[in-house]
Amino acid sequence: MFKNKTVIVVIVMCIIKLILHLIADYNSGFQGDEFLHIETGNHPAMGYMEFPPVIGWLAFIQNLFHSQAVFIHHIFTHIAAILIMVICAMITTALGGKTNAVFMLLLCIIVAPAFGRSQQLFQPVVFSQLFWLLSFLQLVLFAKTLKTKYILYLALSLTAGFLTKYDIVFFIAGLTGLLFFKETRTALLKTATLKYILLSLLIISPNIYWQIQHQFPVLQMFSRLYETQLNKLSVADVFKNIFISPNPFTAVFWIAGLLFMFNKKDEIVYRPIAACVLLSICFLAFSKSKAYYFYPVIITLMIFGSIWFEQNVLLKRSWIIYPTVFLLLASGIILVPFGLAVLPVNSFIKFAHLKKQDGNYKIDYEEYYSRSKWQKTLTAIEKVFDSLPVQEQQHCLIWGKHYSQAGAVNLFGNNYHLPKAFSYHGSFYLWAPKGEIPATVIAFTNDEATIDFFKCYFNDVVAVAKVFNPYANFAKDYWQTIYLCKLPKQDFSGLKKIFENRIFE
Repeated sequence: MFKNKTVIVVIVMCIIKLILHLIADYNSGFQGDEFLHIETGNHPAMGYMEFPPVIGWLAFIQNLFHSQAVFIHHIFTHIAAILIMVICAMITTALGGKTNAVFMLLLCIIVAPAFGRSQQLFQPVVFSQLFWLLSFLQLVLFAKTLKTKYILYLALSLTAGFLTKYDIVFFIAGLTGLLFFKETRTALLKTATLKYILLSLLIISPNIYWQIQHQFPVLQMFSRLYETQLNKLSVADVFKNIFISPNPFTAVFWIAGLLFMFNKKDEIVYRPIAACVLLSICFLAFSKSKAYYFYPVIITLMIFGSIWFEQNVLLKRSWIIYPTVFLLLASGIILVPFGLAVLPVNSFIKFAHLKKQDGNYKIDYEEYYSRSKWQKTLTAIEKVFDSLPVQEQQHCLIWGKHYSQAGAVNLFGNNYHLPKAFSYHGSFYLWAPKGEIPATVIAFTNDEATIDFFKCYFNDVVAVAKVFNPYANFAKDYWQTIYLCKLPKQDFSGLKKIFENRIFE
């Protein structure tokens, strides 16, 4: 599919992207959600409270290394990030783009802070982008050739996407655009499309059954998400994030791509694809999706935009590539550190000219400072644990109010000789202990909860330590408070019943 020159461009750009991600591994710690995803690897299943099972299966493999290293827990994200680059190049050439189009597209991806961060963290997001774009490749190949095999590949790719992150349904909904055009509609009806749909349903059925068994927690999660976040989003805020986070200078490409999809020169191929993309955008917008839900669509528009740039701009004025590359590179040097931890935290503070506000530097992304945060927090918990009588230590457990707190203890706790942590937040609810609650529990939380929260479940609760975080962006995260909880009012079964409908609070 690639010519030799294009192959060299793809390889070089992939190496550059990988190097940036490896530098970020070296400089950063874990983002809070990653602790949950890593913990799922200790409990492989057909589903979890917040997401489908693929992230847990990948975490299971990574956990076989018994490592606390950021790099080890980012192995699959780095593989996915490189595959995204390769797939994007394949889509570009399949749509008629040549070396310059591939180069401009991959450069746009590299200089976009949004794609740097979303493709760095061990979260379902990067794998969702991967399967979204892999599905888009199959859609393009089907639109070009109308061959049955690409419908099968599309069905399998969408199935993998569904088992990765449920937002793939927006892509699936957009595929109804194929029915608007005679050629694609006829090809769909003549093929074994129904068989492929049934095959996909069969593959995802264990996850659906898991959701049924657990009373569809994903619906509870989305309800809570709309209540606390999505209903508060404005169209202006979402569009601003979509414009800024992928680097404003790349907007020329994805906006031009949105128009170029209707290119009359390749109307037969482009129109069905354009209809599917536009419908996906409409469904995303109608559902009040966050900006990062649009990232795979933005990349697909950039693909069209890079082809437009090559065929309509460079063909007439080839010299324009030089100032364009310069602007993208210059903007990337400035903006990439705001999405990818390519600088140590203190260097980033100087680079971003951050000044203390309310005693904090207010860094947006936790991974920049999470190493020092958890070192201080776990050291403080260790001191509390060591102060307990030996008999109490033998049965003591740690209660992390938020899943990230419990996950951090379980990942790093052995370094501090700490017992395991439990939580009733998110999927940790599934793994809560059973039986009697030990006489002494060490609990900790940020300022989302106070001592009154734990007094509901223990007769004796004392705040014994506070840990300050000088980098937190929100006031609720400035302090983590550690409590010593004794004389439980119920057993673990009773506690689990209390939190049955509060797992996302």
